[in-house]
Amino acid sequence: MRTRDINKEEIVKRKAIEMLVSQGVEGFGMNRLARECSVSVATLYIYYSDKEDLIKKIGTEIGQNFFNEMLDGFSSEMSFVDGLRKQWENRSRFVINNLLETTCFELLKHSTYADAILSKITPDFRNEMEKFITKSIEKKELLPMTFEIFWSIAYGSLYSLLELHREGKSMSGKPFVFTDEIRDEAFDMVLKALIP
Repeated sequence: MRTRDINKEEIVKRKAIEMLVSQGVEGFGMNRLARECSVSVATLYIYYSDKEDLIKKIGTEIGQNFFNEMLDGFSSEMSFVDGLRKQWENRSRFVINNLLETTCFELLKHSTYADAILSKITPDFRNEMEKFITKSIEKKELLPMTFEIFWSIAYGSLYSLLELHREGKSMSGKPFVFTDEIRDEAFDMVLKALIP
């Protein structure tokens, strides 16, 4: 039996992410991936049982890294303002430092692989965020609202600004770069909608 080569495995993952982003899930194939990596198709099957296994594992790994980053320095015991600020800092840092992976993860979240990927990576994160939101409402630091409304107000503008950063231009076509100043200005506006 052939052994795993960690360097080759990383090359395969990196190229698979690039191909998923550029060609989409439908255009992605193991034969093409093998050619792009200059390896045999048999080599790919050392690391993954099939195309679906590869996509799920890559999506799960990116998602785990993303959710781990979101919890870095964060606690459900934090005040609402401090906790939300930490979430904005963590989320924006991950997206900016991992543009390709983030784009791939977003693509996979809207594919038939979403449920399989998200079911493995979100329970702990979801529990921590639910505790944070519940405690913030109990402490009267956050207005009561449904989770979907909370999420769209709390993070919608952040992700819109990060998308403009990824594209490198604003809606008017002017160059755009996400900065700490822009993040803080948007964050202050979001707080006005969420806190009593």
